[in-house]
Amino acid sequence: MGIIAWIILGLIVGAIVKAIMPGRVGGGWVTSLVLGVVGALVGGFISALIFGGSAIQGFFHLGTWIFAIIGGLVVAFIYGAVTGRNKRV
Repeated sequence: MGIIAWIILGLIVGAIVKAIMPGRVGGGWVTSLVLGVVGALVGGFISALIFGGSAIQGFFHLGTWIFAIIGGLVVAFIYGAVTGRNKRV
């Protein structure tokens, strides 16, 4: 997948992360979308390291989405921990 596809996937993942962790991601929708893009890139990088690129076969492949969402959740959690906004509302 190209970088543009990862960015589009990241925007979608950012919306999913915002729906899963609504009170925990501070900064609103823009921050969630940016964290989704970063998380998708991180998830793709980690899955390529673990599986040698076999999990990343295309935009509509289930493995791609799973790793992107996991990466988005991890990045959102780390962002919340660093900024101190990880408290329940």
